[in-house]
Amino acid sequence: MLFKKLLALSAVGIFTLGLTACAPEVGSEAWCKQMKDKPSGDWSSNEAADYAKHCVFK
Repeated sequence: MLFKKLLALSAVGIFTLGLTACAPEVGSEAWCKQMKDKPSGDWSSNEAADYAKHCVFK
């Protein structure tokens, strides 16, 4: 029983790491395009500041 829980938690952790490894680097062209396609209402304040800094005021 404990082994199954540890296995499940490990699988979730590996899956999460796999998703974050695919995210483009902040400020890259791919990131700017991704942010441009994302509705601006869904942006965090940090994302908006980074977008302005890296994509608008290059």
